[in-house]
Order: sequence, then C-alpha cells, then structure tokens
Amino acid sequence: MARRRPFSPRVPLVGAEGQEAMRRAGRVVALALHHVGAAITPGVTTAELDAVAEHTIRGLDAVPAFLGYQVGEYAYPATACISVNDEVVHGIPGPRRLKDGDIVSVDLGAIVDGWYGDAAYTFAVGTVREKTADLMETGQRALDIGIAQAKPGNRVRDIGAAIQQYVESRGYSVVRVLCGHGIGQRLHEAPQVPNYASRESDIVLRAGMALAIEPMVNAGGPDVDLEEDNWTYVTRDGALSVHYEHTVLIQPDGPEILTIVR
Repeated sequence: MARRRPFSPRVPLVGAEGQEAMRRAGRVVALALHHVGAAITPGVTTAELDAVAEHTIRGLDAVPAFLGYQVGEYAYPATACISVNDEVVHGIPGPRRLKDGDIVSVDLGAIVDGWYGDAAYTFAVGTVREKTADLMETGQRALDIGIAQAKPGNRVRDIGAAIQQYVESRGYSVVRVLCGHGIGQRLHEAPQVPNYASRESDIVLRAGMALAIEPMVNAGGPDVDLEEDNWTYVTRDGALSVHYEHTVLIQPDGPEILTIVR
C-alpha cells in the first residue's frame, strides 16, 4: 500500500526477532498473491479475488494488514487493493468482472506477531497486447533495479533514481505523489521511498532497515487523480498503470527480499 500521509523521519531498525516475524509475514503475503493470481481469469470479480486473499491470509494464522486501515476519517474496507487498467493503486474490490486483455494490480499486506509484510504484483487477464506486456515487464524490472540499490551505505534517493532512469529510458513515467515506505511494526514507517530522484531522500541506508519498495509505472504521463471513494488513484490521462512491490530487509551484504515463497 503506497504512502498517503507523512510520517516521522526517524528510521527504526529491525532486530533478530522482528526480522524472523517479518520473514513469516512476507511469506504469507507471497502465498496470498500466488493464490489470487491463480484465481485471475476472465469473468472473475474483484470481490471474489479479495475473498481468496483474506481466506489465504487468515488460513496461515495471519491478519490482513489493509482491512480497516485508517487514513483520516476513511477506513479501507477490504483485504486487498485491486486496481484495474488505469487504476494505479488502492482500488476497492467489488462486483467488477475482469475481461480478457485487462491488467489487474493486487496489493496485499499481512501481520504476523505484530510485524508487517507488504507486496504487490500486476497480473495479465487472459491475453494482453504486446505494448501492455512491455509495460508490465518494465515495471517488474524497475522493481528489481530499485531493490539492487537497497544496500548499506547507499541513500534512499539512489533507489528512486535508479527506478526513474530505467522507466523513463523505456518511454514510461513514474508516479510522484505516491511512494514506497519503511515497514516494520507499522505498515507505514519512515523513510519515504520515492520512485524518482528526490534531493530530499538523503537518508543513508543501514543494515536492519526494512523497506517496501514499490514502483508505480504509467504508460502515459505521471499525473494521477483520486476518485470519489477517497482511495482509488487513477491515471489522469486514462493510460494503463502497473504496480510491483516487495518488502526488503537491508542486510550487511545487501537486500533480502522477504515477500517471496521460501
């Protein structure tokens, strides 16, 4: 889930017990994404996919991290954020049926023993156009490139600079009003992790930091609008958007991806 409000600049470090809990939470998120992905087919509703996510997370003795998450007066009403086509992030599941050629971004979070995991993936529904597949490949590669910069001694801005350079070299754009974030005993912690070269992101990365790195890549321009539901962001120009995310723990020798099946 992308940042929607400011938070403290203090960056907490995760100790050994927290790291192990975050590995378990990350595995839950990865398995839930896998199960949701397996259920994606033309004709399925986004509400049905949300039910798969909740069933998987609770079945693994974890708690959905997004359900009831509060931003101001608004509480998120579902387990997963499910965003279709020009929806960038935070799409609310409902009766919408997916169609062949759609793309659907699924963002999930889980809590295990008070520690969080958070990840997202954009899936193709049936067969997508070649240009759409290229956008998806670019988003995935941008995430890999950003994660590679998450190592001790680098700065937060190195992550965003690498993502931005690659995405723009492919002819696409990164969303700027939303970003990744620190994660640990709260879903959103410091630091903010922009997907572009921000001069303000000068925090030095240290072993023990945990980050949710999540490039949001648009086929058109970077501008987005917030829908009337106060959650869903869409591209202003109606172009497609993809969203990929992993929770990463910075180790002395580099990044450890937590939101994978081990």
